[in-house]
Amino acid sequence: MKSRYFTPNEVLAHNSPEDCWVSFLGHVWDLTPICAQNKGSILLQPILNEAGRDISHWFDAKTGDVRHHIDPVTNCYVPYTPFGRFVHIPPPYPTTDWATDFGIPWWKDERLIVGYLTKKTRFVRIFNTLALLQHEIEVCVEETITDILVRYLKFNSHAASYTWKYNGVVLDMEKNLEENNIREEIQDIEDLFMPQIYLYYNDDLTEA
Repeated sequence: MKSRYFTPNEVLAHNSPEDCWVSFLGHVWDLTPICAQNKGSILLQPILNEAGRDISHWFDAKTGDVRHHIDPVTNCYVPYTPFGRFVHIPPPYPTTDWATDFGIPWWKDERLIVGYLTKKTRFVRIFNTLALLQHEIEVCVEETITDILVRYLKFNSHAASYTWKYNGVVLDMEKNLEENNIREEIQDIEDLFMPQIYLYYNDDLTEA
């Protein structure tokens, strides 16, 4: 299982039938193959309606399975799908036109997992002391400084050739912000303190 963390905004960017992600119960899932396999099916619509969003409310947190309830008409224990029956959910009544050869249902197919949904995001400001440029980026609280460096590469492809410091102290690249004593502090109700990390050039591009 992959260990990369994603922000809700990153998941939200994948919100089309050709690029469909959802999150639930802490994981991020790529349902693009499911969309391709079921193109045109009415059972796909509930998934497309929630593309890019969290659908944890569809599932039982204890079992990881789709939530169930007692059908008031049949008095049977059936999947609870108030937003519409979706792919791999059986029909509520016996029928001969429902294919059961799809294997395991998509919400149990761990091959579709692309990573974890962060429990919380933070914003950090990164200041390049050589170029005198700063960028604010959204990160996951679970991410190490190395993970944050990877996010920062789009602004500076040589980010690994810098020493990363906070309050004059060299950061441990294998620890996260909190573990590096970069804590989130609230200055007042409307102003959330944004920590600033300083990058000092090492005059060595071999790590780029």
